[in-house]
Amino acid sequence: MSDSSESVQRASSPTQEHAFRNGPRITAIETLIPTDIMSGLLLLRIHTDAGTVGGETVIGHGETYYIPHAVASTLHDWMSRRLLGADATAIESHWRFLYERGTAFGVRGCELRALSAIDLALWDILGQLTQQPVWKLLGGPVRDRIPVYNSCGGPTYGRRPHFAEGAKEPATSGWPGHGDLGKPGPLEDNYNSAHHPGDLAEELLSEGYTAMKLWSLDQVYKQHGGHRISWGDLEEGLRPFREIRERVGLKMEVMLDGHGFFSLPAALRIAEAMRELKPLWLEDVIRPDCVDTIADFRDRAGVPIAVSEMLVSREEYRLVLQRRAADYAMIDPTWVGGISETRRAAELAQAFNIPSLMHDCTGPLTLFAGLHVTAACAAVTYQETVRAHIRTLYPLLIDQPPKVEAGHIALPTRPGLGVRLLDELFTPDHPGYRITRL
Repeated sequence: MSDSSESVQRASSPTQEHAFRNGPRITAIETLIPTDIMSGLLLLRIHTDAGTVGGETVIGHGETYYIPHAVASTLHDWMSRRLLGADATAIESHWRFLYERGTAFGVRGCELRALSAIDLALWDILGQLTQQPVWKLLGGPVRDRIPVYNSCGGPTYGRRPHFAEGAKEPATSGWPGHGDLGKPGPLEDNYNSAHHPGDLAEELLSEGYTAMKLWSLDQVYKQHGGHRISWGDLEEGLRPFREIRERVGLKMEVMLDGHGFFSLPAALRIAEAMRELKPLWLEDVIRPDCVDTIADFRDRAGVPIAVSEMLVSREEYRLVLQRRAADYAMIDPTWVGGISETRRAAELAQAFNIPSLMHDCTGPLTLFAGLHVTAACAAVTYQETVRAHIRTLYPLLIDQPPKVEAGHIALPTRPGLGVRLLDELFTPDHPGYRITRL
């Protein structure tokens, strides 16, 4: 089946045997891969027969990131058999069914990303039906605004590959953790974090941000690999942090994201050098493949450790927490299983007295999902944002981008997720478009 396609399915027996008749039925699964905007993103709309509530047609919106074509196939060719014709408000029932069926073959890849997108859309539908923002349905609020920090990516970080003038290779590869280095210009935070870090820190402070995250060691990994790091390379990689400290002192919290590039010996050397710079945390300096090694790293690092949006199940978070391998639990709502599983993972971390962090360096609905969980879960201490995405990318995808004021985002007030994907994106002539109807 081609990407741009439409199909019709009957409701499958698992849906019929549960006979969900207490809520509106799901009538269509609609997806779009916006290759002309952000090629790794998968956008989802779930249609219902609920009609109009509060003056708006009830359509659930969701998303996930990475391997979008596989996720789209999983949604249309497999998960739609469960959803079409079923009660759109049976969020937990659908989550458990699809998760348990997926465990037969792993559930950790595109299956969980597809489930994440579905979960966001179903919570969005429930919020629209009840005319409440999702955070109220989760039991909130526990705070009246959401604290955020700025991840220093530029306008093209994570977006579709593009070719610089005269270049034979794309300036961005689209590979996870290998973003565009950027170029001089407004909101080019990735470029400026490397070349003008002091100026960038002052600019962010003037906008109300009091915390910023850099990935200044990525180029060291690209050039020399992650098993060793020379003192010279380390000094160059940490130069931006030193300039920030010299310029603004401790007014700005700083964090280092290692994107999981380094093995234990190199990670320990990085941590040793970072101690004098007083980071709020080091994130994914070491890849979270082995929990025992992460715990060893945390014991020896001498600085707080954040682990990790790369974890994609509560079981993985349980292992990290029980082995005392993290000071912060970083969670991505559209990788780990949606709003439902994000809330459960954050509350699990809270039981260990470990705060959580919401990850977003991808699409706008990931950010909004994190905002709702943060609004209702006291254990969450920060929401990640990329100001360049909020101001340049998200307006191409959603109707009301969030506003960061004084280092915070206000609680969403519209029903559901509080934001809608743009209707004009979902056109049948787009090569990344698919719809499966009941």
